[in-house]
Amino acid sequence: MHKVYHRIEEIAGNVIMVKAAGVTYRELARVTWKNGDSLAQVIRMNGERVSLQVFAGGRGIPTDARVRFLGHSMQTAFSEALLGRVFTGSGEPRDRGPSISENMIPIGGPSVNPAKRIIPRNMVRTGIPMIDVFNTLVESQKLPIFSVAGEPYNPLLARIALQAEVDVIILGGMGLKHDEYLFFRDTLEEHGALSRSVLFIHTAADPTVECLMVPDICLAVAEQYALQNKRVLVLLTDMTNFADSMKEIAITMEQIPSNRGYPGDLYSQLAARYEKAVDFDSAGSITILAATTMPGDDVTHPVPDNTGYITEGQFYLRNNRIEPFGSLSRLKQLVNSKTRKDHRTIMNTMIQLYAGFKETLEKQAMGFRMSAWDEKLLKYGERFENELMSLSVNIPLEAALDLGWQILADCFEPAETGIPSALTEQFWPKDKKASAKE
Repeated sequence: MHKVYHRIEEIAGNVIMVKAAGVTYRELARVTWKNGDSLAQVIRMNGERVSLQVFAGGRGIPTDARVRFLGHSMQTAFSEALLGRVFTGSGEPRDRGPSISENMIPIGGPSVNPAKRIIPRNMVRTGIPMIDVFNTLVESQKLPIFSVAGEPYNPLLARIALQAEVDVIILGGMGLKHDEYLFFRDTLEEHGALSRSVLFIHTAADPTVECLMVPDICLAVAEQYALQNKRVLVLLTDMTNFADSMKEIAITMEQIPSNRGYPGDLYSQLAARYEKAVDFDSAGSITILAATTMPGDDVTHPVPDNTGYITEGQFYLRNNRIEPFGSLSRLKQLVNSKTRKDHRTIMNTMIQLYAGFKETLEKQAMGFRMSAWDEKLLKYGERFENELMSLSVNIPLEAALDLGWQILADCFEPAETGIPSALTEQFWPKDKKASAKE
């Protein structure tokens, strides 16, 4: 039986402070007063001075409220009944369905022992050419989607949730507007993907501390599914809101701020979540895609800056498309040599020619005369942007590779592409081969 404390020493916003002994970091407590009750979590200890973040907020809590420590950290339920359900950031049902209380598992545990990991070896198909062809997503990879406000990063995540060839989708929303939450829920439901999905949604109106729990709950549930030999894709949005919640609590705790007011352990906090991505040697895998907004389109902002040191590449979302320059999947070479033998050649050639197109645009803007080669690059670049870069394009990898060959053949002669003749003989469109010989 845990001791109950009847005096709160200090209340600062949503944080209360009590004097207690035998308490552990991140332990849960239940705060009860005349007009209500709420869970709280230990976020700081200084001797017997224990600070707790109250889930429901500190408003209305009297100093004589009762605080009872529960003896364990935050837990969440795990069962097959989670699929198709929507929960809050603290694991309570948001969809008016029944609560799930069996098989409680702790959240926020350590990352997987490296001895249990294997080298990533499988591609995650998404149906998006700018990912599948040019920056292939690999099982157990951790990748951020760097974006600015106004870009369609949430629709992109929803589309990936619908099309990714995985067994389970776990979506964690942090600081979402209510209509963004409804968009995710309704989109997955309308397209039949909700049955393989679990949603943990924190909205901007919910307690700040729940925002910090969303990644931990998502990843704890993902790990359990992965241990059942499932391929799990975890989609998180928005990690900048997660970091801002950390900053808000740090300011309340009067911690010494670091860069732009963020706490000094921002890197460690982000890494603790991203490092949960894993491919088990005898079970399934966890892959993480996390939207990270960049205030002012500033990649040196502390959140994207620290994220870049942790993850294995990044996607840049600009002008409603994934930009080929700057976007990077550092693990793509582990799988794109196993898909089709022309995959890497198409990837490299088309990006090189697109770089030439960008240079030609600059020449055109400065009034230089366009050569015949420049005209070909202009034609090519327009088709590349409309038929492959556009996020509206939805085709399998093999069809995207065939389309790449068709675009090249419509704009260039085989020798102009620099592609080895062995590949052009096999993959160059037949109708274009005949016209080239004539």
